[in-house]
Amino acid sequence: MKKLLGLVLVMALLISAAALISLKPNTMHTIEGTWELQSFYNYDGDNIIDTVPLAEGYRQVKMYYNGKVMWSRTTSSDTKDADGNDVVGRFGYGTYKITEDELIETIEYGDKGMMRDLETLRNFTFELVLKNDTYSQISTNAEGERTFSENYKRID
Repeated sequence: MKKLLGLVLVMALLISAAALISLKPNTMHTIEGTWELQSFYNYDGDNIIDTVPLAEGYRQVKMYYNGKVMWSRTTSSDTKDADGNDVVGRFGYGTYKITEDELIETIEYGDKGMMRDLETLRNFTFELVLKNDTYSQISTNAEGERTFSENYKRID
């Protein structure tokens, strides 16, 4: 009788564990966190043809939390805006969403240059390649071919 009771208990335990494992939903990947730009890629449509490192003095950081995105960038002191003024940094703020393979950012506010740019384009859609500690946001042309990417590393 003890063996039968023990066997029933073990079976119940195994069935419960299997039920818990099978009920666990597939978790969607997340981009939440803080990321620093590492490099750029140029593409010939599908393949990377060139890796462009960051220029000295250039740093760009993006932060994604609760559906909001904010980015900031510093540049070397010899960078000029369209009006010929020295620019040592830029920033933008807005919302984002991701799917399995897409990043969509809607920028709502930014520095003077960004606000001027936002007059023509506020929504940015990228192909997304997301791993645990890296991601690439890849721009495509009208034919859907890859042209350029920004490549980030998680820093938080």
